[in-house]
Amino acid sequence: MSGDDASFMRRAIALAATHLGLTGDNPSVGCVIVRGGQVVGEGVTAAGGRPHAEELALRQAGEAARGATAYVTLEPCAQRSSGGASCSELLVAAGVARVVAALADHSTFAGGRGAERLRAQGTVFDLGLLEDEAALLYAAYNPATGDPRKR
Repeated sequence: MSGDDASFMRRAIALAATHLGLTGDNPSVGCVIVRGGQVVGEGVTAAGGRPHAEELALRQAGEAARGATAYVTLEPCAQRSSGGASCSELLVAAGVARVVAALADHSTFAGGRGAERLRAQGTVFDLGLLEDEAALLYAAYNPATGDPRKR
């Protein structure tokens, strides 16, 4: 991982920090999508918990997401209670080449399955960049006691 990776992840962490306490039972997640060294999309989990950060960043990036790297503060979800496409599915469908997550999400709707889906579809998945910094965001987030229907 490079210094640029750390810089983009710090931006994702800063985005997530802006919505702490505003996302209901969902964690506040930040996502930055980068292609060719340029930010092409950014998102943070919306107030109330939806849409998720990855969804918003992908909308902003549009076609520029194809072949890009997504920096996400928490592992992308693998399942949605609404039955809609999960963040890991959306990232694959958009053609994102690499996903860098600061932390694994141990919730019912992620629990390693988001990472598994990405890898199974040929997306490079790196975990642990700036883990200690991102962990501060989730000190109050307990996926075991949060309402997983909101994720």
